[in-house]
Amino acid sequence: MSQPLNNIHNLAVFCASSDGNDTEIYKTAYDIGKIIAHNNIRLVYGGSKLGLMGQVAKGVMDHDGKVTGVIPDFLKTKEVVHDGLDRLITTNDMHERKLTMNELSDGFVALPGGFGTFEELFEIVTWAQLGLHRKPIGLLNIGGFYDDLVSMLHKMTSKGLLKQDNLDILLVYDDFEQLLEEMRRFEPKPVPKWMNKNQT
Repeated sequence: MSQPLNNIHNLAVFCASSDGNDTEIYKTAYDIGKIIAHNNIRLVYGGSKLGLMGQVAKGVMDHDGKVTGVIPDFLKTKEVVHDGLDRLITTNDMHERKLTMNELSDGFVALPGGFGTFEELFEIVTWAQLGLHRKPIGLLNIGGFYDDLVSMLHKMTSKGLLKQDNLDILLVYDDFEQLLEEMRRFEPKPVPKWMNKNQT
């Protein structure tokens, strides 16, 4: 068995700030927090006590784990922000929030969510595609939630609009512990020559 290449001490999680109506997804969000804590990984997330975000954080904290919340100033209200975190970082805007989460994290996982989750996921994947970071990115396909999205990504590849190497950046699994193991083993592709300013 190959040895892990990536030490994941800090994991960024993107997910919904809503509860949704799927009990499997809601329960799994909490269980993921528990697994993160048991692996001695610090959770880095959006700082909210609401929805799936709040459940992941609760799962970590209920099992003596560490949590860093990163929240833009305009969202920092008592109704939204989690008051039980051991570290809370306030940013000026959403873009600075993503930059901060990237700087703090050794890898990224997207759980089910809405537009905000998609936006965070695809921006961080695009940054990897452009060689701006070389960290593993996972998509947790709980209960087939992302089946249609994965199908669309394969269609983009079949139409020649997305390179297979870039599709391979995104690790898709339905089991979080397996996903975490694959993220530890992830080996990024070399940055394309046309993106390397040092190439002559």
